[in-house]
Amino acid sequence: MTKNMMIAQSGGPSSAINASIAGAIERALAADEIGRVFGAVNGMQGLLERRIIDISEQITRADDIDLLIHTPAQALGSSRYKLPKDDPAIFDTILGILKEYDIGYFFYNGGNDSMDTVSRLSAYFRERGEDIVALGIPKTIDNDLVETDHTPGFGSAARYVATSVAELYLDTVVYPLPSVVIVEVMGRNAGWLTAASVLARDTGVPAPHLIYLPEVPFDADDFIAKTEKLLETEGQILVAISEGIRFENGEYVADTGAAADAFGHKTLGGVATVLEDLVKQRINVPKLKTRAIQFNTLQRAAAHCASAKDLEESYQCGYRAVEAALEGKTDVMVTINRTNDEPYQSYYALAPLSGIANKEKSVPLAWIDTKNADVTEEFIRYARPLVRGEATEKFVGGLPRFFRFDWSKTVKP
Repeated sequence: MTKNMMIAQSGGPSSAINASIAGAIERALAADEIGRVFGAVNGMQGLLERRIIDISEQITRADDIDLLIHTPAQALGSSRYKLPKDDPAIFDTILGILKEYDIGYFFYNGGNDSMDTVSRLSAYFRERGEDIVALGIPKTIDNDLVETDHTPGFGSAARYVATSVAELYLDTVVYPLPSVVIVEVMGRNAGWLTAASVLARDTGVPAPHLIYLPEVPFDADDFIAKTEKLLETEGQILVAISEGIRFENGEYVADTGAAADAFGHKTLGGVATVLEDLVKQRINVPKLKTRAIQFNTLQRAAAHCASAKDLEESYQCGYRAVEAALEGKTDVMVTINRTNDEPYQSYYALAPLSGIANKEKSVPLAWIDTKNADVTEEFIRYARPLVRGEATEKFVGGLPRFFRFDWSKTVKP
């Protein structure tokens, strides 16, 4: 019996997330069991507001899927909407909408919080005896989803961070002046992306000289001591820090004091500036030049620096999610399982969402060199394969061409 499919995206964007929905869409359009392919604009919020487009009608040209693969951010939009735990009527509303559109297959493409949403919906469908399958398609540049070796989006963001760190260092050393450049990288509780800055050394530069991750308490005195020593020997240094580094007491170094979002995440920002001010106050070196740099959203939107391996795996996660759904699998997420570093080898599998939702994977402490504010060779071997391969974007007039769904073309059941 033919049923329709609904797919949506949530959480923070990445330069590889659309490759996942491209894989899912391409597999769905070829499946006899799936009729129309719908997309909810802006995640669960858009679904509740019935902002739904017919993807089947908007993928029309031969190269649309390829353009979608190489388009950054969420082509279906995103949201930070959290399903309330004390309002069961919301679940009834969602089910009613899915029934209106004759949905038999539901996919949510996102990170930790998105997997929680899929898990809760799947449990609700089971309780109600509904035959809607619900699967999670992983993504997050933070690389903090458990049960998978790594997440789609991480490799491309890591490549951007490492490349930019190398370029910034080369820019810094053109003048014969002592300098400290502090680069702030995304990572609230997990330092995977900041740790990936170490790959800048593969380009031939010594940067980053210091790496600080949220997995290890930040010691301001030790930071100043290490910086002073490096200035004596190196002259110009570059420090990579996670936005979520904390003091021994658990307080974020850059806690803005703002209220947390719906998922309990505190607003962070400006840790590079905090440390820049600390350097200015406590290091007395003549003509010392300091600079705080936030990569901010650039690290998750830099499609021009995407890893071909990341795009390939992202596509496969979406493609295999649909295949799993067609086999009747539900309440699971597609995972990437590594079997070898060099040459890199991996396979795809499924993991229950109950073991993934609301859990975070941190950088193993054994991979962090706390004595030298660095990471170990084990981390480098882990990260290297994920940034490889040049993505083949389509260019028009020297600029990349991207794909966009027309969100205004909402459809009724």
